[in-house]
Amino acid sequence: MFNPIATDQAPEAIGPYSQAVDLGNLVMVSGQIPLDPNTQQFVSDDVKEQTKQVMKNVGAILEEAGLTYKNIAKANIYLASMDDFAVVNEVYASFLSEPYPARAAIEVSRLPKGAKVEVEAIAVKG
Repeated sequence: MFNPIATDQAPEAIGPYSQAVDLGNLVMVSGQIPLDPNTQQFVSDDVKEQTKQVMKNVGAILEEAGLTYKNIAKANIYLASMDDFAVVNEVYASFLSEPYPARAAIEVSRLPKGAKVEVEAIAVKG
C-alpha cells in the first residue's frame, strides 16, 4: 500500500488525487500547476512565473516527504505550447543541479484550468 502526502505549502488537490504518495523508497508527486497555495489562483499568466510556482509547489511537496529536488529521478513537463520550451527549461534548470533527473517535455492540447505548464515527478529516497 502507499501513504498519501499532503501539505498546505502546495495547492490542494483539485480532483480525486493526492498531492503525492509515498511508496516506501519512491515518492510520486502528482502534476503541479501554477496555483498559489494560499489563494488557489494562478500566480501569473506569464509562463516564466508559472514555471517558478510549479517548481515551488513540487519542492514543497518533496519537503513534506523529507526530500529535496536532488531526490528527483524522473520528471515530466507538460506544456500548452512548445514555443515556451526554452523559458520553461531555463526556470526548471534553476531549481536543479547535476546530475539532472531523467525527463520528458511534452506539448499537450490543454492543461487543467488553462495552465501553461505542469510538472510531475518521481523522487527516490536515500
